[in-house]
Amino acid sequence: MNMSWRKSQNSRHEEPAGEASADLFAQIEETVGDAADGAGDVVDAAGDGVSDGVGDVAGGVSGDVADDVTGNGAGDGAGNGESAKVADESQQSQQSPKHHKKSNALLNILIAISAIAMIGALGLIAYPTFSDWWNRMHQSYAVASYVEHTEDMSAAERKAMLDAAHAYNERLVTNSDRWHMTDEQKREYDATLDVTGTGVMGYVTIPRIKVKLPVYHGTSDGVLQIAAGHLAGTSLPVGGATTHAVVSGHTGLPSARLLTGLDELQKGDTFAFHVLDETYTYQVDQISVVLPSEISKLNIESGADYATLITCTPYGVNSHRLLVRGHRIPNPKVPDKTQYDEPGEMTAVAAAVIGLIVFVAGCAFVGLARLWRRSWIVRHGLCAGAGARHSSGVRG
Repeated sequence: MNMSWRKSQNSRHEEPAGEASADLFAQIEETVGDAADGAGDVVDAAGDGVSDGVGDVAGGVSGDVADDVTGNGAGDGAGNGESAKVADESQQSQQSPKHHKKSNALLNILIAISAIAMIGALGLIAYPTFSDWWNRMHQSYAVASYVEHTEDMSAAERKAMLDAAHAYNERLVTNSDRWHMTDEQKREYDATLDVTGTGVMGYVTIPRIKVKLPVYHGTSDGVLQIAAGHLAGTSLPVGGATTHAVVSGHTGLPSARLLTGLDELQKGDTFAFHVLDETYTYQVDQISVVLPSEISKLNIESGADYATLITCTPYGVNSHRLLVRGHRIPNPKVPDKTQYDEPGEMTAVAAAVIGLIVFVAGCAFVGLARLWRRSWIVRHGLCAGAGARHSSGVRG
């Protein structure tokens, strides 16, 4: 009984508990559902708000970005255009000085070349004239110095020197090998008639070609470049029976006239040697062209008083020798009035030539200076203009 009752009691107690639990669970479930619905609404609302906010933000950002991009693009485009202009001007200003420097360097080179060419041309034009003038002046002063020394000598000294020259010629006739001197014979030859101590034994005049040249001992290259030379092994030019004096000189040198024109002499023309205070005149009687090895026409003939002038021929070839021989005649009663080169006249000619050269050189220098100044002005003017454009571009 008791156990049944307890069971019944327990079942009565269990039923209300189960219903209560079910109700509770239903309420909880309903509450949870409402809460879930509320949460969902909240979430939906939040989602809508967030979406709207995000949209607004995105729209704002997009607008701002678009505005910024559009504005900055326009600004940058204008700025870039200005920058490009400035850069171009800067590049031009940087390249312009270089270009002008190159142009100026080329112009300076051309000016220098022109100056050198002009000086060279003047030198080539003036060289023959100046060189001939120089040698003629040297010759005139050599002759003048010889005459002065001769005049300073006493009559006894002059006679002693002439006697020594005649004695030398007499011994020469007996010398079978007169073309080949010993050292002693060479020293004797050099000392005879050396009036000034410079080797000048006298001078020769040729009226037809207006030549007046000092005559030195020997025919070395140094002598023949500036004067006439006496051929060693021949008689000294002091006249006398059984003598044959031979004097040689160059023809056609660009630097000196010397015996140029000797081929113009004709038979009957005269030339003379002036030794100490004596004059020995010869009249042309024979003109020959021979090979350099042919010396038979230079032999001394017994009783004859000959003198021969020698030069090279033809001009520029010089393969042969022109021999102009004369026999001695009395000195003309009428003095020789031929106008030869005199020291004073040569000095005047020198002054005129030098003045002309200085004038031409001065004109050339002034012209080149003006050209250089014009290039300097153009160069600096262009560089200054380029610098101004560059500065204005940087400030802009």
